[in-house]
Amino acid sequence: MLSRTHVSAGCLAEYEAFAALIEGLNDKEWNASTRCVGWQARDAAGHVVGLAEDTAAGVPGSRNAEEEAASVRHESPAGAAARLRTATATLRALVDAIDDDAWNGPSGVPDLSLGEGVLTLWYDTFVHADDIRAAIGRTSERGPGLDATIAYLARQLTAKSWGPATLALDGAGRHDVRGGGPEITGDALQFALVATGRADASTIGLDPDVNIY
Repeated sequence: MLSRTHVSAGCLAEYEAFAALIEGLNDKEWNASTRCVGWQARDAAGHVVGLAEDTAAGVPGSRNAEEEAASVRHESPAGAAARLRTATATLRALVDAIDDDAWNGPSGVPDLSLGEGVLTLWYDTFVHADDIRAAIGRTSERGPGLDATIAYLARQLTAKSWGPATLALDGAGRHDVRGGGPEITGDALQFALVATGRADASTIGLDPDVNIY
C-alpha cells in the first residue's frame, strides 16, 4: 500500500508535470488524435483539468469524462495549463490538511476512500499524459507515476476478481492482485497499456480479460 504522503505528493507533482506538458503544445499537437477513440489531445487534457477542478470544488464524479473534456475544449494549451495549476493549488491546500483518518474515510465518490480517490487521480493523469505524448510523437515517461498506475491497476484487477497474481514488472514495485500469486513480469508501461485497453493483451502474453474496463 502506497503511503498517504507519497500518493498526495505524487498526484500533485503529476498535475504540475501535466500542466508543463500541455502548456507548450502547438495547434497541431493540441488537435492531434489520441488512442482514446474520438478524443484529440485537447480532450484528454480537458478531462484531466475538468476532473481536477471538480475535485478541488468538492464535487468529484459530478460530471462524466466527456463533460469534463468539453468544459475545457475551447481553451488554448496555456489556458488549460493555467486552469490546472489553479486547481492544483487548491488541492495542495486540501491534502496538506488531511490526516490519516480523513485519508481512510469516504471521498464523496461511491466505494472510494479519499486515499483511493487521490491514487485514482494520479493514475488518470499519468495515463492521459502518456496518451498525449504518444499522439504527438514524444517518448513515454516513467517514474513514480508508473508505479502508482500499477498499484491502481492491481486494486482494480482485484475488484474484478482477476488473478490471483503478483505484478513484478520492470519499472514498478511489486503489487499483489487478490493476495498475490504467479508472477507477471515484463515492462510496466506495456502492462498498463494492456490493462487499460490501450494495447492488445497478446503483446505481453496474457488473456484479454486483464483489461480493467
